[in-house]
Amino acid sequence: MTIEDRPIPDTVSATLSRWLAALEPAEVPDAVKAASIDTVIDTTGLCIAARNTDYVRALIAGWDGEGGCTALGHGAGFGATGAAMINGTAAHGEDFDNTFEGCPVHSGAVVVPAVFAAAERYGVSGAKALTGIAAGIEVMCRLGLVAQKGIHSAGFHPTAVLGAMGATAGVGVALGLTGRQFVDAFGVAGSMASGIIEYLADGSWTKRMHAGWAASSGLRAALMGKAGFSGPGTVFEGTHGLFHSFAPSLDPDFSPLTGALGERWQGANLAFKPYACGTMAQPYIDCAIELKERGVEAADITRIVCEVGEGTVHRLWEPLALKHAPPTPYGAKFSTPYCMAVGFVDGDAGLAQFTDAKIADPAILTLAAKIGYEIDPDNAYPANFTGHLHATLKDGTVHEIRRGQMRGGARAPLSRADLVAKAKKNMAYGGWDEARAERLIAFCQGFGDDAQPLTLAEFAA
Repeated sequence: MTIEDRPIPDTVSATLSRWLAALEPAEVPDAVKAASIDTVIDTTGLCIAARNTDYVRALIAGWDGEGGCTALGHGAGFGATGAAMINGTAAHGEDFDNTFEGCPVHSGAVVVPAVFAAAERYGVSGAKALTGIAAGIEVMCRLGLVAQKGIHSAGFHPTAVLGAMGATAGVGVALGLTGRQFVDAFGVAGSMASGIIEYLADGSWTKRMHAGWAASSGLRAALMGKAGFSGPGTVFEGTHGLFHSFAPSLDPDFSPLTGALGERWQGANLAFKPYACGTMAQPYIDCAIELKERGVEAADITRIVCEVGEGTVHRLWEPLALKHAPPTPYGAKFSTPYCMAVGFVDGDAGLAQFTDAKIADPAILTLAAKIGYEIDPDNAYPANFTGHLHATLKDGTVHEIRRGQMRGGARAPLSRADLVAKAKKNMAYGGWDEARAERLIAFCQGFGDDAQPLTLAEFAA
């Protein structure tokens, strides 16, 4: 029996695989293409921003393998999985990459590096690559709707776990996998998915690599499925499948994954971060900045209490003493008290606000120590990311501020111009001049119309 003669089982994976195998570029709606291009602009800007960081340098030094694929901003050529790993790690490393309301999965930092590496290695056109990116984002977001809080609650990182499947989908579409090959590829990817969130204990680097590992794993899984390496067809719903393993508290409903495929696109509803930190902290930073804009002085504040979603507490609020004084700049990105305090003091929470000097600033730490939380049982997380603060001043004055949505999310989106400006700023942070940044942005905006094989070689250094 040949590979293609093997029957496709009637499973969740099969339903998804049939749709992906038949997907053509013309079937992707304009709004989804636009969101995918926005994602590419945002992702590549972040790759350049992180190019000189210690963690990217350590990753490159520890990676074995050469080839003709591009790690953006680096001179040497890499194999496809190496390029996917490095670009994915750089894109996610500062926690400034796009996300999704419904489950905070970071699709851009996974899918774009995986598809770009596959396209460079195998001569895929820009148009086909864009279709792959749109498909990978769609699958990853839909999986997030199934997972909701379940993966985080089990101690795993949704971007790492679901990213392996999203990258498999994106690369598979770019390379033209058949339905049978997709089923095998997803089955293989299920055994490559991984990523624990113990980095929260000490602010260490492992979360940064999760997007890169998912990108390289999905690329490898797609290639193995294409070659006929068999994987379980029940990878999603099986007794020992992805959700039972990584989200055991769930009784998963797979209709958000398989329903209305090609008719309703979640990939048009992405969220892009205005701040370089944890997703759910973003609207709380806006609340803190508004408090400052009201003329409140930090010295006059006695206490700030925030209403929060219970599902955010173990990552962004507890242990509270650690969040009041995070041990590393990276750990500070996952401390809502620090993020609010630095936002209040500096009026921003960008890349410059997460440094060794900033996390030791007495003014910021003094304010952060005044910030606490209470659980709001009616908070809509993860379907919506909201913000709130209740500030009491020394004279008894009370200020209460709410944000009903995340700025940059589907309910309050950033414009293409906003994202281009963000990308230029990030590339400048990474040491690129404006002319070079303009060339990469122009490439990002136009590659989806190109019938020629995609290449990133001019952006290698």
